[in-house]
Amino acid sequence: PYLIETIRGPLGVAHNGNLTNALELRKLLLERGVGLSSTTDTEVITQMLAAPAGIWTNGHTPSEIKDEPDRWVARIKSFMQMSEGAYSMAILTREAIYAVRDPYGLRPLCLGELPGGGYVVASESCALLTIGAIYRRELNPGEIVRLDASGVTSYQGREAVKRALCIFEYVYFARPDSVLEGQVIHTVRQRMGRQLAREAPAPADIVVGVPDSATPAAIGFSLESGLPYTEGLTKNRYIGRTFIEPDDSLRQVGVKLKYNPLTANLEGKRIVLVDDSIVRGNTVGPLVQLLRDGGAVEVHVRVSSPPVRHPCFMGVDMATRSQLIGHRHTMAEICDHIKADSLAYLSMEGLIAAVQQEMPPRNGHCDACFSGRYPLEIPDWLFDEDREKLIFEEMWG
Repeated sequence: PYLIETIRGPLGVAHNGNLTNALELRKLLLERGVGLSSTTDTEVITQMLAAPAGIWTNGHTPSEIKDEPDRWVARIKSFMQMSEGAYSMAILTREAIYAVRDPYGLRPLCLGELPGGGYVVASESCALLTIGAIYRRELNPGEIVRLDASGVTSYQGREAVKRALCIFEYVYFARPDSVLEGQVIHTVRQRMGRQLAREAPAPADIVVGVPDSATPAAIGFSLESGLPYTEGLTKNRYIGRTFIEPDDSLRQVGVKLKYNPLTANLEGKRIVLVDDSIVRGNTVGPLVQLLRDGGAVEVHVRVSSPPVRHPCFMGVDMATRSQLIGHRHTMAEICDHIKADSLAYLSMEGLIAAVQQEMPPRNGHCDACFSGRYPLEIPDWLFDEDREKLIFEEMWG
């Protein structure tokens, strides 16, 4: 979190997401004499909240903000009117905690209640169980919730637009025991695996999942195909997610440290290796080789999501198209690159069907990393292949 002292007391901000207009907001802060010490958009958010609501609009403040009796809510509403992109936030002040979700609902945020009294907010419902809190609901897109000694108060910070929760939460990010949009993630991932088995069967003896995020999809593939599911890879649980390492060489080293083949289950077997996604292509190739080293005679890779072909600017580390193997290469080329006997992905239609099977039709999702259809306008400069995302130091150059 970002912590500062303001005229109204201490302010702390924890933020999940990315602002797509962070450069413009940063420039506005600097022009008004606000000093900044980092390149993170969380600092931009914190400094904007620290100032009175009308300062960023030269006093031209909408009446619903100007007349808001809770001045922190007024500041949050003012920020929401000026910001674009993804943000789920927890804001700590002396008087209360405020939880805020962007008008698209791009990143998850939920509310829980403690049995002995009091309320909590978290990105995922599984975090509530850890502290014994009871899940109550998700925050709605564009909603502000104030938590204080008197209870919960809800405000509409900005009018909600079409729902666009990141579909990659279902594919990879969310923990399998979390609940999103009323659905248990593990159940949805099993449906993805079942659909994948229907779309892309493989001539194999056993099904192996990449632990742990692909395990539910591998179980679903097994149930639908009739092939037995077994563990073929053991995981060092003290190594973090290799996909989000900042450097390709670190990711590749991380794979070797993270997994070992379970030889007794692999020798002489034709294997379906189920993975949840292929982003840069640095993980699955070494895993295919690990399975072969462990005795597998064939390795057929099945992916429970479509090819990732487009960068994300809403909080997921998928920086530029040139880094995405699905953008640079055909499926046949990727199969050759990872040295698999065959490769197939879940279709876009199959993914949406699996995710939305138990939802009302109105619930939409952001699938821009697969489809290239972004739910909000993305500045052209963010697509520049020669830049990292949101590198503020380049703003003046």
